[in-house]
Amino acid sequence: MSDRGYTYKSSGINTHGNHYCARDYGNNSNSYHYSNRDGSYYYSNPNGSTYYNNGQGGSTYTSPSGAKYSSGYGSSSGGSRGSSK
Repeated sequence: MSDRGYTYKSSGINTHGNHYCARDYGNNSNSYHYSNRDGSYYYSNPNGSTYYNNGQGGSTYTSPSGAKYSSGYGSSSGGSRGSSK
């Protein structure tokens, strides 16, 4: 563990030219993120939530319980997106 509360597991640039970084928070809690060349990025957080931004104004947050919240993609239905039972 470092003074930051996590240690780096790995980081670098993959074969597609996208940056990635993985961290270990201890107690089996890990996180990682990707920053892609097209401007999109993705975060997987230690609490189990995720966040994706497509780099063009659209984003999706998924809570630790699995509920999804999207914005910026536009919608013809006007309702919430992606609810599952």
